[in-house]
Amino acid sequence: MNIELSGKRAVVTGSSSGIGLAIATGLAASGAQTIVNGRKQDAVDNAIERIKAGVPGANVRGVACDLGTLEGVTAFVEQVPEADILVNNLGFFGPGDILSTADAEWERYFQVNVMSGVRMTRAYLDGMMRRHWGRIVFISSESGLAIPPDMLAYGFTKTAQLSISRGVAKFAANSGVTVNAVLPGPTLSEGALDMVAESAKAQGKTPDQVLNEFVTNTRGSSIIRRAATTEEVANMVIYVCSQQASATTGAALKVEGGIVDTIA
Repeated sequence: MNIELSGKRAVVTGSSSGIGLAIATGLAASGAQTIVNGRKQDAVDNAIERIKAGVPGANVRGVACDLGTLEGVTAFVEQVPEADILVNNLGFFGPGDILSTADAEWERYFQVNVMSGVRMTRAYLDGMMRRHWGRIVFISSESGLAIPPDMLAYGFTKTAQLSISRGVAKFAANSGVTVNAVLPGPTLSEGALDMVAESAKAQGKTPDQVLNEFVTNTRGSSIIRRAATTEEVANMVIYVCSQQASATTGAALKVEGGIVDTIA
């Protein structure tokens, strides 16, 4: 299958590293004019260099804004007033159960993981519908279905993204705009590898080994028995953003190696 996105403008939030960077790289490789986003200019500049190194001739630019705030979204949209493809990837994760997560942390999870996608979708959806073509993708998680009690606020936001993506898909019915959610599981991203780096060092192992063992030990239903790569997650997102995926909308598409033990 040849995915061709030349002439399309793609925005990927939180794309200076990890899954977001892999998605931005894949979109650029498919010909899309790709806008990279991160909070810090040096991280955005580094991501652009990495994309251009892997995709010679890539049409890519960067906008450094904190999209976890209304002010940041407003500043971003002023610089990028239109988009054909929006990937709401921005998000963060960390430990925290019902007793240990304070109100301020709940609010931060909500603003960054949920409201960033709401605001960015609101900014670009109308233009997509008027042009009768568009792709919006929310990067949710298997944690939105199999809620982790030790990462409760994170899991809550990922469930919220599933509700929002489904509702927006219905709102955009018969417009040529598709809206979907993609659900990764444990992934070999910079963030996840950094989280286990100290433990890996203490065990005399690589972060990759520790993360793969984490999947085996704590996600017994995993079928692939390992963490996914960022490129494997990005492959699903690129397809959903393609012309070929025009009949896929309102879907929750799993890329978690079979962890969620259901056939639906």
